[in-house]
Amino acid sequence: EEADDKIVAVLLKDPLWGEVRDISELPKSLLDRLTHYFLTYKRLPGDVEHVSIDKIYGCEEALNVVRASMADYEQMFGSG
Repeated sequence: EEADDKIVAVLLKDPLWGEVRDISELPKSLLDRLTHYFLTYKRLPGDVEHVSIDKIYGCEEALNVVRASMADYEQMFGSG
């Protein structure tokens, strides 16, 4: 019952995906595969764990999640 954000990123100069700037630019088939992966990768055989993806958001909101995570880390552990 807690958030577990995932960030999908591509290498800047990747020959196949390097021009992608937002998840909305990915093919639906790839997005479906990623969705299936994130819904199942922690599941152990026989588990009945409930996992859901409430929203898939784009680059701007993903950057906000990264910034908030960095601020949380600094607040908890300091700037090191």
